[in-house]
Amino acid sequence: MSDPVAALIASENLPADYADIVEQHWKPLATRIARMPAARAPLVIGINGAQGSGKSTLCKFLEVLLAKRQIRAVTLSLDDLYLTKAERQQLADEVHPLFATRGVPGTHAVGLGLAVLEEILAGRPFDLPRFDKATDDRAEHGERITGPVDVLLLEGWCVGAKPQDAEALAEPVNDLEAEEDPDGLWRGLVNHWLSEDYAKLFDQIDLLVMLKVDSFDDVLRNRTLQEEKLAKANPEAPGLMDEAALARFCAHYERLTRHMLEEMPGRADVVIPIGADQRPKD
Repeated sequence: MSDPVAALIASENLPADYADIVEQHWKPLATRIARMPAARAPLVIGINGAQGSGKSTLCKFLEVLLAKRQIRAVTLSLDDLYLTKAERQQLADEVHPLFATRGVPGTHAVGLGLAVLEEILAGRPFDLPRFDKATDDRAEHGERITGPVDVLLLEGWCVGAKPQDAEALAEPVNDLEAEEDPDGLWRGLVNHWLSEDYAKLFDQIDLLVMLKVDSFDDVLRNRTLQEEKLAKANPEAPGLMDEAALARFCAHYERLTRHMLEEMPGRADVVIPIGADQRPKD
């Protein structure tokens, strides 16, 4: 019988020595999750990390490692909760143009995530929503899940984030904010929504794991690698971005990313430093 970890390493086109990463980092995390007292089902494990830090890869390995312990885990990505392209455009037209770009709080259907959790808690079949980044729109069909779920892995770049103090919003952090949000309306609304609907979702987290990159500079580099992989897989996809568009896209994330890098390590339950090679540091 084949080893599911080895099979996953192969299917993800990871180097053979990635088995060392699994052994040193992901197995101990899976063990910690497996040993957590289950006051309810599912346990909700929050996986926070900037773009390209390895959140989705970690979740795939946690699913396999927990399954070896007869613990069923499924992954819900915050990315899959994005509003549809039409909904974001309506938000941009009626509230602020910067909401046309997916990513920041305010561009997700948070209620959809809470509804998924409610279905799991009730033991009912449910659909995991899916978002197609190549077309920049929510997929027409989700993934049907039946049977009991023991662990929900909630992953996303701003999972577990807390709002900034109001005074921190006064000065723009980059040219995007200075030129396209000079009155602070957009960043103020992002901060407000983070304290409302998003807080309700993040309050469900039983264990918060942070994959911590060194700085925001790592985000643009890692996101560029993601875009290259997307282009290789689907070169004709309409949602692909060139270098200038990608830099502007990442600027939407800069404020909250810097805020999380500063304050989240002090309160996350698990902090795993991520190096420039997108691997956990020893």
